[in-house]
Amino acid sequence: MQQPPQQPPQYTPYRQRKTLTPHKRAVSCVKFSNDGELLASASLDKTLAVYSTQTLTLISLLVGHSDGVSDLAWSSDSHYIVSASDDKTLRIWDARDCTAVKTLRGHTGVVFCVNFNQMSNLIVSGSFDETVRVWDVKTGKTVRVIEGHQMPITSVSFNPDGSLIVSASHDGSCKIWDTVSGACLKVLIDDKIGVSFAKFSPNGKFILVATLDNTLKLSNYLTGKFLKIYQGHVNKVYCITPTFSVTNGKYIVSGSEDHCVYLWDLQGRNMIQKLEGHTDTVISVTCHPKRNMIASAGLDNDRTVRIWVQDA
Repeated sequence: MQQPPQQPPQYTPYRQRKTLTPHKRAVSCVKFSNDGELLASASLDKTLAVYSTQTLTLISLLVGHSDGVSDLAWSSDSHYIVSASDDKTLRIWDARDCTAVKTLRGHTGVVFCVNFNQMSNLIVSGSFDETVRVWDVKTGKTVRVIEGHQMPITSVSFNPDGSLIVSASHDGSCKIWDTVSGACLKVLIDDKIGVSFAKFSPNGKFILVATLDNTLKLSNYLTGKFLKIYQGHVNKVYCITPTFSVTNGKYIVSGSEDHCVYLWDLQGRNMIQKLEGHTDTVISVTCHPKRNMIASAGLDNDRTVRIWVQDA
């Protein structure tokens, strides 16, 4: 039986502020820029949308991929976006003048996940071709192909200083790689349950891991021990991308296949709020870097980006 939310005394609940509807298909990813001024969303309709976080209005649609877009990431200076597409390419976009800068080719399957390193001179991507690739942003060329998974890659990202890459896969494993050598340093999980997401915490000391058994875990990757487990949401089918909220306390935020957004207290592990409003699986959530604002994305029966805020 699901536990009801337990909100701390000082907690102000989030409420829905706006619904954005620029996409004609499922919205696969939402991410705030690092400076907090812009929000971007990616969709299976082959486009990316960029919005102002001040006015919560659409600024532009980025058009150029020939198939659905699964993931996006912002450069550290919030000037560029990289997108990962079913058309087997990645694209780098100038978010300010809304133009495509480069197309990265090399993967032989759907490109499912992507991220910049902190310096934004490297990009890491994961594909259904079962490889992780590291790219040089300036040249657009592959600098490393990392092989070590036996099924599609579901998630890739760098640690804060860019020295490590964490990857997750449907093969049930979560692995940590040395960025420079491509060597596998640690296998964090090796199980029969698909790993749908893995991401370093903002301080780089922990990894948040999602598995397709309705579970989020926080791991100390140096010891390999799981310190916290977060449950209550539904996640058995889709690669839902959870995240950390750090503006008003430390929370874990995730979408869910029951069409809701869940918030947990990071330390206490208790669920503190469930946001209702979407009409399909919430596949992606993102937390504003400075303000108490969350954006969430819904799949094909919803097709919306929803903005949630806390009343001051």
